[in-house]
Amino acid sequence: MKNVRLIIFSVLLGTVVSHAQNKQLLYDFYEIPQSLILNPGVKTPYKWHTGIPVLSGFSIQAGTSGVTVNDLFAEDGIDFTTKFRDQVINGLKSNDDFGYSGQIEIFNVGFRSVKKPRDYYSFGAYGEGFASIFYPEDLALLAFEGNATNLNRRFNFNDINQQGEAVSVFHFGLNRHINERWTIGARAKIYSSVYEFKSTNNKGYFVTTRGDDNILRNTLVADVTMRTSGVQEILDIIDEDTVNTQADLASLLISRSLFGGNLGFGFDLGFTHKLGKNSFITASLLDVGFIYHNKDIKNYTLNGAASNEGIEIRLPEDLTNLSADIWQDLIDDFERLIPFETNNQSYISLRPIKLNASYRYNFGQYTDKSQICDCETTPISKKENFDYKNAVGAHLFMINRPRGPQTAITAFYQKRIGRALAIKTTYTADKYTLSNIGLGLNLQAGPLNFYILGDNLLGYQNIPASNYASLQFGFNIISWNSN
Repeated sequence: MKNVRLIIFSVLLGTVVSHAQNKQLLYDFYEIPQSLILNPGVKTPYKWHTGIPVLSGFSIQAGTSGVTVNDLFAEDGIDFTTKFRDQVINGLKSNDDFGYSGQIEIFNVGFRSVKKPRDYYSFGAYGEGFASIFYPEDLALLAFEGNATNLNRRFNFNDINQQGEAVSVFHFGLNRHINERWTIGARAKIYSSVYEFKSTNNKGYFVTTRGDDNILRNTLVADVTMRTSGVQEILDIIDEDTVNTQADLASLLISRSLFGGNLGFGFDLGFTHKLGKNSFITASLLDVGFIYHNKDIKNYTLNGAASNEGIEIRLPEDLTNLSADIWQDLIDDFERLIPFETNNQSYISLRPIKLNASYRYNFGQYTDKSQICDCETTPISKKENFDYKNAVGAHLFMINRPRGPQTAITAFYQKRIGRALAIKTTYTADKYTLSNIGLGLNLQAGPLNFYILGDNLLGYQNIPASNYASLQFGFNIISWNSN
């Protein structure tokens, strides 16, 4: 039970910082090589590129569709219990969720084939993690109000819906420019899971009704499962609390990140299609795959049904015979009827599939006056590289979640300023916020590339009151296609 409490505590702690893994600023921003990760069929205007190890790609996102930190902790003279009841207990619904995700790129390399210049190969590795926790509306109300004032109400266990993981991803991709209208791509992936917890598709309920022998009857029907992979060994190392704990934990995490964890396979697909002279559509399907979990497995189950009317006491003779054994008999009866069990059964988890699609219209004649200058670096050809001065469009993102797809819709404007700078602004609407304005900057200084992308800029005025925050940045070295 101690380990169960630790897991639950870790999950709830995650809700404090608590978004779907949408990267609308980076998607189709093809001056940035990391856009290949989001669409293996994106335009590739490079001879080769290499990310600066560990610094080439970093992103973090966090969001909540309901309550914010400011809603609960603002110094507004309102009692915290009152705010908690109004904003959380009475304010949140079972479809409200909390989520966070992060990614760090270990290395990223790409190069154009000498023999087949229409082909661009890329490979690399990154680590990522996420958590998605839906608000347990019924159980929270039961914990806050109790059952005495909620007779005949069923508190459903299907509100228990949460999952999270950390995983290393090793990938190899091929991008092929077929002709002036089509560019396609595919990417193969190997997953090495560090840890995972998952509790979805739960069933059952708790209800209190009028009793026959006593005043109240409590009925519990449960079919609840939490699967964990890689968690138990981490907790065991932490529980040891020795001088070697930190080193042992680091060694374990590194080993699992380098094919020592539970392994899986997947793939990405994508394309860019030119509709007319200045219009394009793109799409990608990411993380179609699975992980087979067969190492360090510990699953928790609660399965069964029972009804109880409390302790039957005969007055007045039992008044002098109340002992701890009576209460223990009650506990043992529930545990016998509804056993709380653990097992080590292997399982397969599917990856959270992501879909991207966009429409883009370029306008404004692109002219690169720097082509006539005496530059030390090879000038960039508008024909082989950038085909826009201005661009507008729309982007659709969807990610598969336990309670159905989460969707985000984005409108964007993109502009190039000379050879050195490209800017992208976005407006995104999703379940977390309807006022998400983002800004991305890409700076090219000779071969050195730097980008920084920030979402929900209005929220930075008061981060505790914001429903969503996101930041991405990285450094690359790029050799562009010849004229």
